[in-house]
Amino acid sequence: MGSPRPTRLLVCYTVELLALSIWIGGLVVIIGSVIPAVFNSFGMEQGGRFLTKVFEGYNQLVALAILLLVSAAAWRFWVSSRGDRLDVAVTRSECALLFVMIGVAALIALVMWPESVTRQEQAFATQGEVARKAAYEAFFRTHTVVRGLYFLNLGLGIALLVGKVRAWTHRNDAMRLS
Repeated sequence: MGSPRPTRLLVCYTVELLALSIWIGGLVVIIGSVIPAVFNSFGMEQGGRFLTKVFEGYNQLVALAILLLVSAAAWRFWVSSRGDRLDVAVTRSECALLFVMIGVAALIALVMWPESVTRQEQAFATQGEVARKAAYEAFFRTHTVVRGLYFLNLGLGIALLVGKVRAWTHRNDAMRLS
């Protein structure tokens, strides 16, 4: 069948960059502009519910990004395992970062996020000052963990992006020298 055309590699790399841009960029936009705008425009309860919807959409985009990243990595693994292009192999560090990111995203979406949303709704519905304060404290404990996991994945995503760019530029430098 022969070596994959450079166009296919370019498409693969573009898909990977697009997926990481969605993952990293989406979270940066939400943290840097959406959250401040929401809480400066709405009250705590209305803003909290709106941001719940924003993060639900973001989590769905992250699932799409995971699909794209895993598909691209699988294709590059397949190409390199055939011996066609060893220079496109998926590195161990790339695999490790991606699998940790997927694990953290799954922990957020499947475990921590539903718990946080439930506690948020309980806090909003609770009557009485003492009970409401306790409900908010329970929500913020869970929310703090979720927020930390989002920041962890942001850092891992940046590290993965840096690793990919470094590998691509290293490969290009090696190709020019040969």
